[in-house]
Amino acid sequence: MRILAFGTYQAANHPRVTVLVEGLRARGHRVVEANVPLGLSTRDRVAMLGSRTGAVRMAVRLLSSWSRLAVRALRVRAAGRPDALLVGYMGHFDVWLARALFPRTTIVLDHLIFAADTAADRGVGGGVVQRALRWLDRAALTIADVIVLDTEEHRDLVPAALRSKAVVVPVGAPAEWSAVEPAPEPGDGPVRVVFFGLFTPLQGAAVIGHALAGLPEGLVEVSMIGSGQDLDATRAAVGDRPDVTWTPWVEAADLPSVVAAHHVGLGVFGTTDKALRVVPNKVYQCAAAGTAIVTSDTPPQRRMLGEDALFVPPGDADALGAALRGLAEDRDRLAALRRAARSRAAGFRPAAVVAPLEERLARR
Repeated sequence: MRILAFGTYQAANHPRVTVLVEGLRARGHRVVEANVPLGLSTRDRVAMLGSRTGAVRMAVRLLSSWSRLAVRALRVRAAGRPDALLVGYMGHFDVWLARALFPRTTIVLDHLIFAADTAADRGVGGGVVQRALRWLDRAALTIADVIVLDTEEHRDLVPAALRSKAVVVPVGAPAEWSAVEPAPEPGDGPVRVVFFGLFTPLQGAAVIGHALAGLPEGLVEVSMIGSGQDLDATRAAVGDRPDVTWTPWVEAADLPSVVAAHHVGLGVFGTTDKALRVVPNKVYQCAAAGTAIVTSDTPPQRRMLGEDALFVPPGDADALGAALRGLAEDRDRLAALRRAARSRAAGFRPAAVVAPLEERLARR
């Protein structure tokens, strides 16, 4: 198939579209891209949509990107109409332009997040904003011919009348994550633990902070990478510990090797509704990089990881602290979980995760 990856997505910050493109190419399809990044993070987009003035600013920025995006897409069409358009992450608006430019082409929407769900998770917007975002979600889903979700729980959020369009494709990890060399076992030294991502309620970063505060100093060395609304609360919970370092940003190209230098990767520990429905990027990526996975015990994560991870109840800082202490004290178990995670990650590679999408497109 000839597929056009289309939109204002930002693959460096949100690698989901990279996984889909890599996977489809690995399975023999020709994928070209028409991409003009909008230059706004998920947090920025949600915040702007939460106010009237912000929505206007976003509309202006979007129209500017769309003018260039349309030119690139039409050049691709001039060389031959694609069999399908893949509208990348946060494509709630881009799907409208895709339909206008390619009215008879199959449009695949990667609906990794619901706008209303994400805004509620981050405490943005009241009743009016929520109704508007729910309308935006529904409109995007209606326009698309195929809706790609990452978990069965997210598929269940699709309105019943549209659910037949939905296909579940796990987030997976780009190929570069499987290419890095995992860190040697820690021996008698401290176990190195890494968390990276946004400090949002979904992530449960404050839970990590309280868990670390209860550990003896020097038992683990922890890298906390990223920023967000719960950063201050997390730092306050941890206190002034020399075995915890804070890094606001790591370039996407450097992140796989940085993570692979650790022995344990932390997933998410939030208790929000959204936190219970996701398997986050970092879980797939850390597994591919060869770290043991410690994350919250939720149905989608259990389903994806089986027995190849260490699970703790969502929001339970004491249980998380006990899990980290246990791995630091039982190096054989740590090594076994690392091997299990990397073996499991073979199923997270792009060519593997896109199989359900390829099957759906072939049927169309």
